[in-house]
Amino acid sequence: MFRTVRPSRVSNIHQQIRCQSTLPPSIKSLFKNPPDIDSKLTINGYIKSIRQLKKIAFLDLSDGSHHDNLLCVLSPDQINGLKTGQSIQLTGSWIKSKGKEQAYEFKILSGLDNVKLIGDVREDFPLQKKAHTLQYLRTLNTLRWRTSYLSSILRFRSFVDTKLHEFFQKENFFKTNPPIITGSDCEGAGELFQIESKSVLDDSKDQSPFFGKNAYLTVSTQLHLEVMSAALGNVWTLSPIFRAEASDTNRHLSEFWMLEGEMPYVEDVHQITRFTEKMIKHVVKELVNDADQAGTNLIKGNKYSEEAGSKSMTLQEKWNLLYENEWASITYKESLEILRASGKEFKHLVKYEDGLATEHEKWLAGEYFKSPVFVTDYPKEMKPFYMKENPDGETVACFDLLVPEVGEIIGGSLREHDLEKLTSTINERNMKIDELKWYLSLRENSTAPHGGFGLGFERLICYLANVENVRDVVPFPRSHEECSS
Repeated sequence: MFRTVRPSRVSNIHQQIRCQSTLPPSIKSLFKNPPDIDSKLTINGYIKSIRQLKKIAFLDLSDGSHHDNLLCVLSPDQINGLKTGQSIQLTGSWIKSKGKEQAYEFKILSGLDNVKLIGDVREDFPLQKKAHTLQYLRTLNTLRWRTSYLSSILRFRSFVDTKLHEFFQKENFFKTNPPIITGSDCEGAGELFQIESKSVLDDSKDQSPFFGKNAYLTVSTQLHLEVMSAALGNVWTLSPIFRAEASDTNRHLSEFWMLEGEMPYVEDVHQITRFTEKMIKHVVKELVNDADQAGTNLIKGNKYSEEAGSKSMTLQEKWNLLYENEWASITYKESLEILRASGKEFKHLVKYEDGLATEHEKWLAGEYFKSPVFVTDYPKEMKPFYMKENPDGETVACFDLLVPEVGEIIGGSLREHDLEKLTSTINERNMKIDELKWYLSLRENSTAPHGGFGLGFERLICYLANVENVRDVVPFPRSHEECSS
């Protein structure tokens, strides 16, 4: 027999559950919505530094949620045995600060039981209050993100991710989840990671491939995204991508994240370039306006970002320039003419058949245009099989977005939607057409003009934050001969 519970009692029960499940306050939440003065609180975090005077002691506390540390005031006996790096729990009262740097302080209540050690550190804990090079920090793959600078990069990465979600929601796109395991090579370049189950590898003579055929980690989700675009219209994804290139440069990773979008019924490549400019400027606008202090998060004390980026331009000036100016667009042939007329001696010769080297890309955007620039209409031999051929029969309707300091961060194109032309290109390039029959079937059933793009997410973070090495914007870098954890 069921017992009737009065609505008032249900409400009380729900209130109790909410109180019991409330998460501990973060330092960011306390700064954003300060408690009443003299409120008693319990706060958790890591010790960033300790300073002891004759009658008072100060402790800088961080939990990674905010670019500022929380200044905590203790008695000298309360810091006995505490060390930089330890995680602790403090109970005290929220008070107005007597200094100028922060509006509030956290005064620990008297008594040793109001300072609790949660997690100790080794005697040789490496993150002391001193300068560390980024090269050294890369050797500390589990600790480096606790530093003020690199934790600000992770918060910034989260901010950009959120703003891109907002943009696509506003533009009526659907977020989708294409697979990262594929049976075909999207780019046709062969730089793939082949995957197989361990049991098959250990006893390959007696077992067929796990998937019944060769399978790979994807180099682009585009082909599968086209399938979803045909069903839903405008679609996008932010997915891990894998490239098996044995490259050790500061702008290449073997595992990285790519934002890809696909749109039906676009017939001019400039429709896509204008859209991608609008997309990035949506993020930059929020930096200019310092939404949620994302701009302050990077600017405050970020000596690395200023050293790595534009020597004569602050981050704020850079963002303002990006947001206020319209980005130029030139053809591939025009880019070669500009490079040849510059009189500059490049390490790589400027040749039509060789494409643009990274140094060419950086010079065009950084020195000549001093702004992002779109380069369109590359020779068809340089680009993947799926790109739509231009009327000249020599080039394809594609683009790369070049930005100062980094080079190319976005590539996009119109897709060839004509079955006969696409099949002909696949055969001309001696590609395995059987592996692409599923893709060709799109052209056999209600085909339509469409196009899209792919944005290297880490490269965008590097550009906007003035970070020189892509390994410093991804939590666990995976690259040639690098997979330590």
